[in-house]
Amino acid sequence: MIPHTPEPERGLVLAVLAQGTDPDHELAEVEELARTAGVDIVGRIVQHRTHPARRTYVGSGKIEELKEQYEASDAESLIVDGELDPTQQRYLEDTLKTRVIDRTQLILDIFAQHAVSAEGKLQVELAQLEYNLPRMRGMWQHLERLGGGVGTRGPGESQLETDRRLARRRVSILKRRLKELEQQRTIRRKERRRSETPTIALAGYTNVGKSTLLNALTGADVSVRNRLFETLDPTTRSYDFEGRRYLVTDTVGFIRRLPTQLVEGFAATLEETLVADMVLHVIDASAPEDEVDTMVRAVEDVLGEIGADELPIEIVLNKIDRLDELGRRRVANRFPGSPMVSAVTGEGLEELRGRIAERFASRTEEVQLLVPYGDGARLSELYALGAPIDGREDTAEGVLVHARLPRRDIARFAAYLIADDSRDAKVTPA
Repeated sequence: MIPHTPEPERGLVLAVLAQGTDPDHELAEVEELARTAGVDIVGRIVQHRTHPARRTYVGSGKIEELKEQYEASDAESLIVDGELDPTQQRYLEDTLKTRVIDRTQLILDIFAQHAVSAEGKLQVELAQLEYNLPRMRGMWQHLERLGGGVGTRGPGESQLETDRRLARRRVSILKRRLKELEQQRTIRRKERRRSETPTIALAGYTNVGKSTLLNALTGADVSVRNRLFETLDPTTRSYDFEGRRYLVTDTVGFIRRLPTQLVEGFAATLEETLVADMVLHVIDASAPEDEVDTMVRAVEDVLGEIGADELPIEIVLNKIDRLDELGRRRVANRFPGSPMVSAVTGEGLEELRGRIAERFASRTEEVQLLVPYGDGARLSELYALGAPIDGREDTAEGVLVHARLPRRDIARFAAYLIADDSRDAKVTPA
């Protein structure tokens, strides 16, 4: 039996754009967002003006055109490429007698589809509640008309206040749970810091191949479906290179005009970028030049908004397998010195690992330690650090260990350090 596939919802796109803006370029993203959310775009209507109308979003003349085109297109919803305030949304819904979904609501719907972890689902629910709270008045408008004076008080006001109270209580519960999860993440990060394990965050525009790159670097199996916001929950995996371990975290993809409340609501995802030692800004090298510029600016804006622009950032040019020799030369000239890789074919990945290793080479120092058998507890401390142990040998005096220690921890083991001229002693591989 063939499973039933629901028909995609039919949506009409509405946008207010500045004069001279190319609608095809400007609306490509919101139409891709709509498709990701399961909406089939059946048309678009654009008004060129400096700012949206305060109450109606578009001018009165455009409203009549919008009503006609909406009815003719047989659409089921209106998708607005912008953030509507409750008044504008209510006006459009009353005028068209249909559901009106703005950019923030559309992105939240996609997030809800893609959230996998318990934390991701809590973040989605919190963001949706905070978005809907100021809009609850419109939901109970038909009941509110019953109230308004002695002898005429009806269920509208009481039901509205009950719903608001329940929503606010749920918001408090969600924030408390997310706070507890944040504390757990902080503990895990402290463990990583103790071992001085380098942490690298992958940042970039959505759908540039960050998850594919994570899989290629670490051997992970993160979902890489060709959809916007496919990765919502932060995913951390490790790989070893030249005897040292590195942690790589894949974060949510960025887009142009990522709503501020979403940046705040998904702080748990984005803060993994903040606590990284460096950021790999992944770019789709195969995208047209004007799109690359737009994507780079969008990512830089969000990194700046969350304070991650102060971290070391290295641009990585992905998808070079899609470029011919001329295309490779052009992108290399635009981003001189940036690693060029293909997460699909593996080209350039070893060079990228080497570049990352160079960045952290000064963090550790090769040492040889002779730990007496009576001080076995110190040997346990050494292993607990997570430092690479290149070899050890049991001698008459104690355990001879060849390791790379974090510089800040060398002083703790100063009593066991062997002089430089003894470091060539034979050590059995661990």
